[in-house]
Amino acid sequence: MTHFSERVEQVSISGIREVFEAAGEDAINLGLGQPDFPAPDHAREAAVEAIRAGDADAYTSNKGTRELREAIAAKHARDNDLEVDPANVIATSGGSEALHIALEAHVDANEEVIYPDPGFVSYEALTHLAGGTPKPVGLREDLTLDPADVERAITDDTAAFVVNSPANPTGAVQSPDDMREFARIADEHDVLCISDEVYEHIVFEGEHRSPMEFAESDNVIVINAASKAYSMTGWRLGWVTGSEDRIERMLRVHQYSQACASAPAQYAAEAALSGPQDRVTEMVDAFEERRNVLLEGLEDMGLETPTPKGAFYAMPKVPDGWVEEVIDRGVVIVPGRAFGDGGQGYARISYATDLEQLKAAIDVMRAATAAVQ
Repeated sequence: MTHFSERVEQVSISGIREVFEAAGEDAINLGLGQPDFPAPDHAREAAVEAIRAGDADAYTSNKGTRELREAIAAKHARDNDLEVDPANVIATSGGSEALHIALEAHVDANEEVIYPDPGFVSYEALTHLAGGTPKPVGLREDLTLDPADVERAITDDTAAFVVNSPANPTGAVQSPDDMREFARIADEHDVLCISDEVYEHIVFEGEHRSPMEFAESDNVIVINAASKAYSMTGWRLGWVTGSEDRIERMLRVHQYSQACASAPAQYAAEAALSGPQDRVTEMVDAFEERRNVLLEGLEDMGLETPTPKGAFYAMPKVPDGWVEEVIDRGVVIVPGRAFGDGGQGYARISYATDLEQLKAAIDVMRAATAAVQ
């Protein structure tokens, strides 16, 4: 057998998937980052209509349809007070591809990429695949990323740093002052800030702000997707926006690796972004109620849990053996170490499931806590 590349040998199967695949068929799954709501009806219908009309059979523009990119630009104006040129948007196969092409276009061999630890598993893996050097930075006690720690970590070899708010796996929401600081750091140190804003609408306390709002240079790009806000993870439709020069370089990667995002998904996302937004509000209200139920249960068990202000995850500090005990009892959760060394001693719990299942899972966790203490 021929050898494999050093880059791919540095990457392993996600710890999230390993736990999920090992779970029994009847397990309660609190391990997957996927909303349990259906996609909006008007988004589904837009895709069906496009398929029936024959509009989704062919390639679209590499960047995506003009109508979708205009809807994305309108979304940024509506939600973020940002003026985005539709020409400076690339529709991608989910937020993951957007992150991939961003790193491929901006990171040279052995250049550093700074990211939160614990943080989303793709940050380290995609840095390796781009030939870069992962440089994780630990979090504050409330599990937010301190801009001062990012600034201290920057060297002459730093190509980019990643900001994720609301965050996976922590549920933390960065303050507007933090986001302003991240923009300043990108400007003053002339490094790229990659702002992963996939969970932007799922905020219970505080507010979502983008560092792009505060940037005085083009050193901030924004990654987003229809996946979480519209419960469209399976549609695989994300996007990246930035300056003309940055988009042109990312497009070079995208056109050879993907050509274009799925055409039916583009029509669905356009409708989701442009149509009624009540489904988003409905989901956020449900997630907040579930969060409160989960936090109350964890507190009752004596588990210290930084309050998640967004997304749909909680990350309690847990005793040795707790994760394994919970999984053995039929509830899928993810060990914090799957998200980096900074996650050691924590567990990620997704509350993207109905209340009845969540309460049953809390009872299991309570029994597991008693068993390991």
